[in-house]
Amino acid sequence: MMEDETFTDISGKAISLSCQDHSSLCKEFVVSVPKVSIGKVMVYTCCVWLLAYAVFFFTENTAVLSSAIFITLVGMMLHIHFVKVDHETLLFIGSLGIQLSSSYASGRETTTFIEMGKIKDIVINEAIYMHQIIYYLCVLLKDPSEPNAVAHVVPLFQSSKPRLNCLVKVYKSCQEILSKC
Repeated sequence: MMEDETFTDISGKAISLSCQDHSSLCKEFVVSVPKVSIGKVMVYTCCVWLLAYAVFFFTENTAVLSSAIFITLVGMMLHIHFVKVDHETLLFIGSLGIQLSSSYASGRETTTFIEMGKIKDIVINEAIYMHQIIYYLCVLLKDPSEPNAVAHVVPLFQSSKPRLNCLVKVYKSCQEILSKC
């Protein structure tokens, strides 16, 4: 069963949550953000290049133009490869664990796996972020030396930053799987 709903992130930008049930103990959640806007890229590039041209006009130094072009192109490549995430995936398999994946605009992907034996719980936590309170979903990992303690907290959907209504939907589904295990 596939569901697609539109939600927003903490900034109010539209994101989508796709939920797929593979079985009663296996669910996949994909949070997608809009693709890179070519219009925004063009506006930023034109602004930087016009500013560089204005400096060149007064200084008559061609290194200013070359530097502006080089810095803009390198900055865009670094942003697309390391910062701009297209979608984040949470694959919850009750018998194995949780796989977290992030796909970047350049096509690069990162994947992390957390074994079921290390998971203590999944919770919605709150934090203060830029003068507002935000909510985020996180996995609590058991402390090997003390079973009732939490060793680490692994936040989920760090790049897309969905609002509470989206997190609650994922949280409820994850708790269903945890209760069956």
